[in-house]
Amino acid sequence: MIRELTLATGLALVGQAGFAACADQDGMCVTASGGYHIELPEAENPPLVMFLHGYGGTATGTLKNRSMVEPLLARGYAVMAPEGSERNGRQSWNFFPGWEGRDEKAFLIEVVQDASDRFGIDADRVVLGGFSAGAFMVYYLACAAPDTFSAYVPVSGGFWRPHPEACDGPVRLFHTHGWTDNVVPLEGRILGGGRFHQGDIFAGLEIWRVANECVDTKPTGFSATGQFMRRRWTACAEGGALEFALFPGGHGVPKGWADMMVDWYEGLPGG
Repeated sequence: MIRELTLATGLALVGQAGFAACADQDGMCVTASGGYHIELPEAENPPLVMFLHGYGGTATGTLKNRSMVEPLLARGYAVMAPEGSERNGRQSWNFFPGWEGRDEKAFLIEVVQDASDRFGIDADRVVLGGFSAGAFMVYYLACAAPDTFSAYVPVSGGFWRPHPEACDGPVRLFHTHGWTDNVVPLEGRILGGGRFHQGDIFAGLEIWRVANECVDTKPTGFSATGQFMRRRWTACAEGGALEFALFPGGHGVPKGWADMMVDWYEGLPGG
């Protein structure tokens, strides 16, 4: 069972399809800069997975991905789905340096603090994930301010060209990507008649290795988890963690990702 959250009636139990509501807001917890949905596990003071939707997506749509949400709840994690801001008439994220729009870092900090105040989530154990454009946002926030959240888990998204010259570090990041992704290909692609160019995922991994002061470009370990082929870099600066997982599918959040990601996070020092 999942707890539906309201300020008017307190906590009430609902079925698996239920979504969070706050006071008189229909299905949305509202803050000064935007809003979010949230579902809680039965545990008190739970850690939080905050997951950002893709371009044109919604917070409600994120929570409809039950193959992602339910394993996280079962593992004792709250699941938050913030709502993107409007860009070109669709919901997305103001991720690229120099773009005008909402300060997304400030917004995400704001909704975490709101959820901590209202619902008792552990603001010191927040994992920021995202899909596609949401993953772009994760990449750029982790690059500029890696201490903002506990770890970063992008799916099917990375940097855009020109790639950042450097990122702050160390950072704890686990990137997952589909081998046959044709929306955000591993090598990137040109968009908008040449105005934008998605970056190369492997070039992004090099930037993260430099930020984490890894002693070699060679991975220090390989493993397989179901359909996921994983490689990791551990001979790096204290406080950092870097792992990359490929799966055979295309552009999506694959089944099995949630448990694999939580196993990774809980294996980190302090995770």
